[in-house]
Amino acid sequence: MKEQQAIVTQLPIHTPYDGSSRLFTIGLRQLDPANWIEIDDTFDFQLAEKRRIHVEHAKDVFVAEDGTQAAQEEVLALLAEFLPVRFPDRYRPGTATLSVVGHEALDRLNEEALPALHRASLLVQEDLILMRRGKQGWRLAAGALCFPSSWVLTEKFGKPMSTIHKPVPGFGPGTRNAELIDRMFDRLQVVQPVERFNWSIQQGDALYHPLSNDGRIDRATGRPVRFPDVADAAKAFIRVERQTLRKLPVSGDILFTIRIHMDPIALLKGRPDRGTLAGSFAAQLLDLDQDQLDYKGLAADRDRLVEALTEIERS
Repeated sequence: MKEQQAIVTQLPIHTPYDGSSRLFTIGLRQLDPANWIEIDDTFDFQLAEKRRIHVEHAKDVFVAEDGTQAAQEEVLALLAEFLPVRFPDRYRPGTATLSVVGHEALDRLNEEALPALHRASLLVQEDLILMRRGKQGWRLAAGALCFPSSWVLTEKFGKPMSTIHKPVPGFGPGTRNAELIDRMFDRLQVVQPVERFNWSIQQGDALYHPLSNDGRIDRATGRPVRFPDVADAAKAFIRVERQTLRKLPVSGDILFTIRIHMDPIALLKGRPDRGTLAGSFAAQLLDLDQDQLDYKGLAADRDRLVEALTEIERS
């Protein structure tokens, strides 16, 4: 199936479900700038998948306000400076843009004269979102999003953070978390980027996983069963989002990157710390209240997922 990755055999790199990044918390930490962008053994697949999604879902994966062109170019220039130095085996600097070893199709895409942020996003595994300060706070001013985690870019475009987060329990307009996020964005320093992690549980390993606002409401009210038994739950995928925030030195906008890792739950069995990981993961699922379960689409499946994790913990 074209939306699925090759079989993943690499043990999970990031395990925020160990308790280090709990759901429905902000959880920012300082980021070493040398580790701003990541590459792993899914690099070739994910870059090819981005090109496919760019072709098949073009109107859904890129948005930009007028007046963001300079900031978009700023992002592309930062990547052009960073990537060949950090990953010289993968990137070659060129006269107009970067060349990615083994991805000559990207050179042909440059002929389409895509917006700079869109071009930049096709060079890396991360999706790229530009946030800009306005009267209502920080809003989504431009974005290239091929791998959405249960949201739709066009529905969030132009909206401030508190409105974007309205469906998230405890993060909507007027909440303490919404105020904290705006303050943290205001205080973010060019010299000190930050990162955070988020995670969810997914049926199948599709990277392109949009969900509209109406679809989320339907899921929360209908509470569909995705994993009918424990054996199905044991085949679920953990979708880990590594998010970074970096203030751009010229425009003053904030670049938000989103890197997706798709890890089969079954791979936890190969970790020497599987007992700790699976036990913590199960405990966090049990701690979720009804609103949180509905938001994550786990209301009907939580108990079977916990049972599958408990079996790994005891193995």
